[in-house]
Amino acid sequence: MFQVTQERPGDKPNIEKLLDKSFGTDRLQTRVAYALRSDVSPLPELCFVMRGPSFLCASIRYWPVLIDGQQPCLLLGPLAVGQAWRGGGLGKILLGHSLARAKILGHGAVLVIGDPDYYEPFGFAAALADNLTLPRPVDPGRFQGCELIPGSLAGLSGPVTPVA
Repeated sequence: MFQVTQERPGDKPNIEKLLDKSFGTDRLQTRVAYALRSDVSPLPELCFVMRGPSFLCASIRYWPVLIDGQQPCLLLGPLAVGQAWRGGGLGKILLGHSLARAKILGHGAVLVIGDPDYYEPFGFAAALADNLTLPRPVDPGRFQGCELIPGSLAGLSGPVTPVA
């Protein structure tokens, strides 16, 4: 049986191993999203893991970002599931749980760089991020937004930057 729990400080080494296996050890230098996470801590109230009886098998984190230097927003990621548990829906459980929690906490919108087929069922759409720019280009359709509060991304444009 798996259980969603808040990430704990002692989970960090296991999460890093999971991320290394999922995205590679060079992810800090090669992935655009990491440019927005550099020197910023994830939001602990939105960092969750999926646990088995004696192991950690999945993780999700959210980071604060700004749109056009002023509008707060969340950046989702990374979402990682260990190889042995992929395809079992654990990532979708974590994603649904964390988005619901973000909405309860009053966050208006979430941005993600990821597979549209995976994220669209949760309300993400590339059109919601059309007027936003990242530090580096990404493949078309992979940069997406989700409005937790309807209209929260409407009319916004400009660069997405880390919270200083």
